[in-house]
Amino acid sequence: MKLVLKKYINAPVEAASLAVFRILFGIMMFISIIRFWSYGWIDKLYIQPKYFFSYYGFEWAKPIGEYTYILFFICALAAICVAIGYKYTLAIITFFLSFTYIELMDKTTYLNHYYFISVLSFIMIFLPANVYFSIDAALNPKKAHQYIPAWTINCLKLLLGIVYFYAGLAKLNSDWLLRAMPLKIWLPSKFDIPFLGDLVSQEWMQYLFSWSGAAYDLAIPFLLLYRKTRPFAFVLVVIFHVLTRVLFPIGMFPYIMIIATLIFFDASLHHKIISFISKLFGIAKNRFNNQTVFNFNNGLLPKLKYAIVGVFFMLQLVVPFRYLLYPGELFWTEEGYRFSWRVMLMEKTGYAQFKIVNGETGNWFYVDNSDFLTAFQEKQMAFQPDFILEYAHFLKHHFEKDGHKKVAVYVDCQVSLNGRLSTIYIDPSIDLSKEKESFKPKNWISPFKDEIKGI
Repeated sequence: MKLVLKKYINAPVEAASLAVFRILFGIMMFISIIRFWSYGWIDKLYIQPKYFFSYYGFEWAKPIGEYTYILFFICALAAICVAIGYKYTLAIITFFLSFTYIELMDKTTYLNHYYFISVLSFIMIFLPANVYFSIDAALNPKKAHQYIPAWTINCLKLLLGIVYFYAGLAKLNSDWLLRAMPLKIWLPSKFDIPFLGDLVSQEWMQYLFSWSGAAYDLAIPFLLLYRKTRPFAFVLVVIFHVLTRVLFPIGMFPYIMIIATLIFFDASLHHKIISFISKLFGIAKNRFNNQTVFNFNNGLLPKLKYAIVGVFFMLQLVVPFRYLLYPGELFWTEEGYRFSWRVMLMEKTGYAQFKIVNGETGNWFYVDNSDFLTAFQEKQMAFQPDFILEYAHFLKHHFEKDGHKKVAVYVDCQVSLNGRLSTIYIDPSIDLSKEKESFKPKNWISPFKDEIKGI
């Protein structure tokens, strides 16, 4: 135990690795925010919609209209300050809060890689990423250190390892391995891609992608950790993520993951990167080589930081398995699906028609969802039960405010999962306005009429 503490926790390691991670992370986040802004997605996703879906427990995170542009500007500015290491602690806290608030404003925009950025920026709050090659260290020599405790690097490796390995575990199911789903649905549509178009339409290639994807996710953390296989592993990382970017529209995430895996390399590589940046901008790198070791001072605050980091990783290890607490097929009910690193595992489409019944007169009518939701919101709502329930409560409130009495809300919902025929998803006899959101199982979801074996 003492050897483990000495080698992986307390041993001094070069701070250059963390400095490069900070610089590249900040630059990638700035580019991502500018890209999001330039494509008009701020207006489309956060200003145009009339209604926004909330995360359970975070209903207080409301959209802020035109001020959303200011929020994105603050987030972009914080990303730049993180990259250059200026007032780093304030910058990374600001980035975490602003980025996460943007994601909380509407559940419709949830993506695994947005969640990854939030948890990564959260853990970076507790890391001394500004003690080397930063403006903070240049302005205040007392903050400058060439070495940092090993755990500050290893916790980033652990987080990346969890993301990859859990994504691999999630692929060990019969739909992915035995039916090549949903790749068998998605890949044939990529027929127009040069060189790959003809190949991806072949069934054997779809199975190859499925099996190799699972093997890659499960093996890559260990290949990156081992010095002799690390260069080969990084080549695989580049090939995998570039190929993923070519085949699927998932934005900056592949590039972010490529950059992030550099943390597994020895400090010599990071010193070369810093030397390149130094020459490019005329910065004297040697001024930061002071041979000092950053030390988390004894006291309550450092102990609190260790406790928070420890709890954080316990949650990262446990939360993805919360689906075991729920009955039914995870892909069908989606209870415990989010925040579990289940990446691109299903093709789910749905149709949801809501019926409003006046409890006093018995009169009823159907809702035109386009009156309240954008096309993207309606698409996401139609196959996710928590969306359906939240929307039903909104409809009840809206139409009662409009003069209808004792409104009951029913839904005719049909859903298809990974190429299966559409079947009834929500019990049509249930008045959804009487159902409450909670962590309890949603017994008004119709049973899945097939079986998906695996984890």
